[in-house]
Amino acid sequence: MKVGSTVVSDPATAAVRAQWNRTAKGWHDSGTVIRPWLHQATQAMLGMAAVTASSHVLDVAAGAGDQTLDIAERVGPGGYVLATDLSPDILQFAAERAAAAGHRHVETRVSDGQKLQIEDARFDVVVCRLGLMFFGDPLQGLREMVRVLKPGGTVCTMVFGTPQANPCVATLMSTALRHAGVPPPDPYQSGGLLSLGKPGLIDELFKEAGFLEVATTKVAAPFKLPTVKDYMNFVRTSAGPVIQIVKCMDPATAEAAWADMENALCRYQRPDGWEGPNELLLTAARRP
Repeated sequence: MKVGSTVVSDPATAAVRAQWNRTAKGWHDSGTVIRPWLHQATQAMLGMAAVTASSHVLDVAAGAGDQTLDIAERVGPGGYVLATDLSPDILQFAAERAAAAGHRHVETRVSDGQKLQIEDARFDVVVCRLGLMFFGDPLQGLREMVRVLKPGGTVCTMVFGTPQANPCVATLMSTALRHAGVPPPDPYQSGGLLSLGKPGLIDELFKEAGFLEVATTKVAAPFKLPTVKDYMNFVRTSAGPVIQIVKCMDPATAEAAWADMENALCRYQRPDGWEGPNELLLTAARRP
């Protein structure tokens, strides 16, 4: 187990890195709610990517490493997993989790997904769970995935779908922006939570990057918790893009924004608990 690093000088990239460094502990500490939320979709992603015993897998934008552990279990000690992320702070949690689980075939490396410091044609499989949509240039990120895959290698990414299919995410962002006095941007603007949800967009990007046999599947991933307050606790500690907007407000405005988000999301409270709708897009493809 080791943690490598690369130097990032681009201001926009450095800002994204700083954002995820700030929320690294919150994302890690929320693992007990993130794992059940994304578990089924993650297993589908690994299946579509054809992760099997002894595969060599690159996990791009690995975060705190929840899915890294699932990959490590699938490939077994005869395989290999390299988990990369832009944020060294969040990636350290992935390294610690893999070490605690005894996965000696897992390594970590701090790396920008748009500029992977990895040799050509090294991996059998590349996966990226809820990371590609944050790339300022997702096409460049996909081209990097093509480059590091062996000929015939496979890939699967997971991103959020349309705003209509992800009303909780849309509500959080629109409410935060309204309180910040910022006009709502195009929801498909590059680098945002929903940036790759536009119908047909991600398939076009995969094909332009050079992938073959591109196929996207919609997967429902409702977020289930006892109450809306539990969901807001998760958001306030872990949702980097929302936190980034609210932190620029004065304290009174910030608290009003959080309260409005919670009130709006109360509509998903049921007698047996809170269930917020989410729809994810899983896109699988193959390198020529």
